[in-house]
Amino acid sequence: MADNNGKFVVNENMAGKVAVVTGANRGLGYEVVRALCERVPEVTVYLTARDEVAGLQAVQELNKLGLNPQFHQLDVTNKQSVANLADFIKATHGGFDYLVNNAAILDYEDVYPDYEAAKKNIDCNYRSLLTIEEYLFPLLREGARVVNISSACGHLSNLRNEAWIKMLKDPELTTEQLNSFVDHYLQSVRDGSFRRQDFADEGRHAEHRVSKVAVTALTMIQARKYASRHISVNALHPGHLATAMARGGGVTSPARAAALVLYALLDASPALSGAFLWHDRRLVDWYDHRGDYHYVHKEL
Repeated sequence: MADNNGKFVVNENMAGKVAVVTGANRGLGYEVVRALCERVPEVTVYLTARDEVAGLQAVQELNKLGLNPQFHQLDVTNKQSVANLADFIKATHGGFDYLVNNAAILDYEDVYPDYEAAKKNIDCNYRSLLTIEEYLFPLLREGARVVNISSACGHLSNLRNEAWIKMLKDPELTTEQLNSFVDHYLQSVRDGSFRRQDFADEGRHAEHRVSKVAVTALTMIQARKYASRHISVNALHPGHLATAMARGGGVTSPARAAALVLYALLDASPALSGAFLWHDRRLVDWYDHRGDYHYVHKEL
């Protein structure tokens, strides 16, 4: 609930609300679960992870802090695993209110990946969100909030291909069109027609740029699609995180990034939807493809 200034207010109406955080056994996901449990203890928070042992260990660590998240196994790349979570949420709670799509991968050292590695990245980072939309979005309650974790790689300025940019800037962009962009890139890697000049930074980590641009573009599509149910869907760049994924190259702490996620989930106006939030809470124009927002790879 928000007051007249859009500031989140905790009250008895939080009882019965449910949150799901993906990829939450460590890093940003873990910090989001911790912060949610501290801020709104009335909310049932599900820490989900592909590895059940690691997920349960994370829950135990939070229990030692006096926090009480729940655990559910979730492999976002496995349709049956997503369906199992959806069945559980429906049977246990009937629906849920907050969703943080955080699960993602990046092989930081593989700058120009082969087809299989590129596909693995895109399947986890982008296509998993399509599966989550299929099974979990029908369970989102009226007024729910969704945060899709993007990155600097997810801003449109990472692309240089004018045809892609024109299509992605279309305010009526469809998921089918977005999928065609992703498929075109993957096919280029597969058949050897990949062009570094289609991307910023000489195409370094093009696979991650494609997956995260797709995440942000999907956010805009979902914001339109679910507006009638007053569901807000926003994307954010949490900063270059100091996590295992960055191989020690990150500068932003997961705790600081988690504060941005909670801002989008709890404090921002419920009218905010289809937005791209920068790590300093600025609302960045995602469609500004000539802006200076693209990611620049740095050797460790």
